[in-house]
Amino acid sequence: MRLFDTSARAVRPFQPGPVVGVYVCGITPYDATHLGHAFTYVAFDVLVRVLERRGHAVRYVRNITDVDDDILAKARELGVDFRDLARAEVERFARDNESLGLRPPDVEPRVTETMPAIIEAVRGLVHAGIAYPTRDGRVYVDTRAAGQFGRLSRLEREEALRQFAEKGGDPGAPGKRDALDFLLWQPSAPGEPRWDSDFGPGRPGWHIECSVMAQRHIGATIDVHGGGNDLVFPHHEAEIVQAEHLTGQAPFARFWMHTGMVSLDGQKMSKSLGNLVFVSDLLERFEPGAVRRYLIEHHYRRDWAFTDEGLEEAAAGFKQWRDAAGGDGTRPELAAGFHAALDDDLDTPGALRVLDEAAAAGAGATLRELAEVLGFTFA
Repeated sequence: MRLFDTSARAVRPFQPGPVVGVYVCGITPYDATHLGHAFTYVAFDVLVRVLERRGHAVRYVRNITDVDDDILAKARELGVDFRDLARAEVERFARDNESLGLRPPDVEPRVTETMPAIIEAVRGLVHAGIAYPTRDGRVYVDTRAAGQFGRLSRLEREEALRQFAEKGGDPGAPGKRDALDFLLWQPSAPGEPRWDSDFGPGRPGWHIECSVMAQRHIGATIDVHGGGNDLVFPHHEAEIVQAEHLTGQAPFARFWMHTGMVSLDGQKMSKSLGNLVFVSDLLERFEPGAVRRYLIEHHYRRDWAFTDEGLEEAAAGFKQWRDAAGGDGTRPELAAGFHAALDDDLDTPGALRVLDEAAAAGAGATLRELAEVLGFTFA
């Protein structure tokens, strides 16, 4: 198998051992599952299934960020406890994933359940000399002292600063040594949840959480770490700095795998823009297999645009599969092309073309066998 590694900017051989550690950045549960979420998690679902079919045991970890600025703001807006909001949205997320046939992660850690380890990690980074407290109770990573911050994204400083501010950073905060220094710990505002720490009562910054949860549940080095490509900077950059300084081991991840963005009417889907297509709404109109097919018709690394017409075509294609899958015809020679496509940077569009060929040839037995690798059933 060959996969594109973001850190190498190239497709290169992926040769893991018998056990493969996969960590994927999960949701912040304050809104329902949208198509961008589904695209990412279906892509990693396919990766896990392919690895397991090849005989690997996969340790799949996908976190839940159940406390942060966004979920607290949404809870205030709705007048509910942030924990109740998180619980309800995680349940909706799980229902959507089950409908789409996603294999559950082996571990789904939550930030609120990981707080002692997160506080210990912040303490460790301060003691290592690459993080510092400010007078107002915040703790930042000193990116210049840490070194190599930016090696994953390779952004010029001006662009890094732009993205940092756009994605929740605080480049102009007082007391910082450098505008790109990122937050490890912050005091909680009145009414917000807080945990006691060496640096005062508060809550963690976003990035430290994934470094801790990944290492706690997989180890110092992860085979595949990923998420949407909007996480490359600053989130995954920050994870690398934190994790490698905490353990003294590198690399933190052998492969960085990032999925493309899904757009609607020319704009990336985002909660801030309110232009989301929700999985639950699509499942009211289309069978789950049709939605799953529509998602993996797009290569995981490519940006793409949602259209009703595209989903309707995918639904028609899935119906052709289902009609053909009732037969017992075989075309065993098709298997080689199917697996070759998946081994070539998880080329799901190429694999789907093989399934279409099997359906057109009336090879129902072959279709069922190969479609199962991609998580499709025809019951």
